[in-house]
Amino acid sequence: MRAAVISERNALPVVGEFREPEPQDGAVLIDVDTAGLGGWDVLGAYRLGVEYPCVIRGEGVGRAEDGRRVYFGERSVLPFGAWAERTLVPAAEVWNVPDDVDDKTAISMGIAGTGAIVPLENAKIQKGEKVLILGATGTLGQIALQLARHMGAGKVVGAARSEEALLRLKSRGIADDVVRLGGDDDVAALKEAAGGGFDVVLDLVCGQPMLTSLKATNWGARILTVGTGAGRQLNLDIADLLFRSLSCIGTGQRPPADREQIWLRLLKIAKEQEILIDYADYTLDQAAEAWAAQVSGPHAKITARIRG
Repeated sequence: MRAAVISERNALPVVGEFREPEPQDGAVLIDVDTAGLGGWDVLGAYRLGVEYPCVIRGEGVGRAEDGRRVYFGERSVLPFGAWAERTLVPAAEVWNVPDDVDDKTAISMGIAGTGAIVPLENAKIQKGEKVLILGATGTLGQIALQLARHMGAGKVVGAARSEEALLRLKSRGIADDVVRLGGDDDVAALKEAAGGGFDVVLDLVCGQPMLTSLKATNWGARILTVGTGAGRQLNLDIADLLFRSLSCIGTGQRPPADREQIWLRLLKIAKEQEILIDYADYTLDQAAEAWAAQVSGPHAKITARIRG
């Protein structure tokens, strides 16, 4: 079968022939229609314990052998993955896609959607509160801005480094205001956007942006960290956390049945609230280009048609 294959650590994916997955007890063979790609796929491809050659993991939508149209997360049985004509996935990770949900929505509401809704629900946003999303221009950030408003936020602000991507969020009404990080005084810019201070911060990047955001929060603020793209180590002044709470949330470490129910709720919310997401579309043959786009930060959800 044709697949996007990583031959060794730090190698870029190359499209070519790869062995077919074989039936296995407790797993489902899937003909893949659409694959997704995210930052976790790039990072995970080179982690310790990965055996090469292997297929890009990714999420996807396809058809099971019994004809069901299904979604599966980036938990294909190694060395298989979504970026191939067929894959093999543990049965508990294979979820039926409702007929009125398109492939790209099913994919974006999987890992990214879960990464947004779990910490935001943990924050218990009160009606009218001001919410800051750090790293707002990616798929998770775009979803989080809209979910925060759905949960009752009075003002939602997106912060990131790409001015162009931020202005697109504001022009489309996804964010009430935006802040480009990396200016002369990020703290002042955040406070101005908040009209004083934020009540909830969803931090998708950690590092200096998270430290900066702490100085732009109100007493009682809840800061929830789910990503580390801007750095994992912090020189934290504990005084900045007085009368505030900081939580590090692992959004994917839940039983498959729980994650499936979260996903189904997200599909319903996405339809009812008309959640907007930017996509960057590729084909299987363009796997190397898609990979490079993800590494550089696409400000969009990358998907690829595998067949059809």
